[in-house]
Amino acid sequence: MNAPRRLAPIAIGAAALLALAGCSGGNSANTDDSSESGGSLVIDTAFSIETTDPGHTYDPTGNMVAKALYETLVDFEGSDVTTPVPGLASWEQNDDATEFTFTLEDGRTFSDGSEITADDVVFSLQRIQGMAEAKPNFLLAGLTVEKVDESTVSITSETPLLQLPAILANPALGIVNADVVQENGGSTDGSDSAQSFLDGESAGSGPFVLDTLDLTSQVVLTKNPEYSGDEEPAYDRVVIRNVTESATQLINLQGGDTMVAMDLNGDQVEGLADGFTVESVPSGQTIFLLLNQSADVAGDLANVDISEAIRYGLDYDALLELAGAGSTQATGVIPTGFEGALDEGVTQDLDRAKEALAASGYNGETLRLQFPNDYPVGGVEFTPLAERIQAQLAEIGLTVELAPAPFATELDAYVGGTEAFGLWFWGPDYADSANFLPFGPGLKVGLRAGWDASANPEIADLAAAAASATDVDARTEDFTAFAEAMQEQGPFVPLIVPGRNIATTDAVTGAVYNSVWDVDIAEIAPAG
Repeated sequence: MNAPRRLAPIAIGAAALLALAGCSGGNSANTDDSSESGGSLVIDTAFSIETTDPGHTYDPTGNMVAKALYETLVDFEGSDVTTPVPGLASWEQNDDATEFTFTLEDGRTFSDGSEITADDVVFSLQRIQGMAEAKPNFLLAGLTVEKVDESTVSITSETPLLQLPAILANPALGIVNADVVQENGGSTDGSDSAQSFLDGESAGSGPFVLDTLDLTSQVVLTKNPEYSGDEEPAYDRVVIRNVTESATQLINLQGGDTMVAMDLNGDQVEGLADGFTVESVPSGQTIFLLLNQSADVAGDLANVDISEAIRYGLDYDALLELAGAGSTQATGVIPTGFEGALDEGVTQDLDRAKEALAASGYNGETLRLQFPNDYPVGGVEFTPLAERIQAQLAEIGLTVELAPAPFATELDAYVGGTEAFGLWFWGPDYADSANFLPFGPGLKVGLRAGWDASANPEIADLAAAAASATDVDARTEDFTAFAEAMQEQGPFVPLIVPGRNIATTDAVTGAVYNSVWDVDIAEIAPAG
């Protein structure tokens, strides 16, 4: 988790993980039938889940479970999050990207056998809009959802929103059975009380239904006998276990007690012997440095020339050594794989770094680097990373003092914009490059760096152009221009895109990482 919009979910996820410390493997699960279709699948992961109500979920484990229980209007195939494809519906849009019409596929049914209609879609989305405190609520801000006929829904936006299809692929926007949910406290007027019901029984159309939910130990799913989609599950039963320690996940995997381990670090997957398969890919998150541009916060160090000195003074290959399998250098504020991402990152140039430092007027002041010291991101520990940054910047004459603090404490300083020099991370809320525009001047993360729109009107205009684009090709060019300008003139230094390592026994296949829902459980099947 996250980052600007994702900050709240990240904080909640961190608290949940800390509260669950000490809970690890040991939940018995029979995996003897894992190689045969129709048996049981066991998955180990460190839980970040608070509910199985899609309208309230917004955590990694929660999204993975919601993806198995509910279907969305729009989908992605495998790990590709660049091209939205029809889910429950196909769609058309107007030239201004403000009006979208979704047509439901014929014959799609909920787990009770009833047909999915436009009424279900409208209720599901308006229910989230009506719950102001629901985590996914912001995804539907500024949208009007209306029924056209029994199989058609119109969604209109106040502003151009080319990213709407990508937004609607989020499992939090899964379509629920309106009749069932309304009978159990569901409503669209803000008085909804259906969460407790949906924590005990699912009401979706996904390939699985909820059997049992224990937020401290495991979630059990069973095959949906009424499933009418394309991803017919291979397993009759899925057990997702809360195993907080990656070392325990490794032991369980090697001992045959689980088939999928979601949270192994780079060293652990590199040490696996034959008989296991590892999916090591860059995640959607970015670890970055922030240089505050407010004189009230950073004093004389509020200077973009210092940002340039740091940007070119770092040895990125040496930093990547701390990240492990699947990790890559961040090429800019937009991670590789997203629209507009730059092909190459910065290469260390000590001469350029020293020239920029001299131009900044730096006179030996100490930069105090603040960072969370108890929340690894993609297996990357921030303390050793900060220590290596400190040592590298000393080589260009920049003095850095390390100021670690617990995540919950440091988060307030980061969000409040009181860090002069910070080491943080950011992850997308949905699979679109619009997620990274908040780094711009005058926007959410830019303001956390004391960088208002007047500080760089050119980049502010580039961000606005990308946000309002209605032509796909022009939009890509706008994002690229934004990323290039941020890399040259911004107060941020993107460092690492951590890897995501998903390890499985060779008895199963199909555990493919997706930055929105981690893995699609229905795609996991016996090998061969």
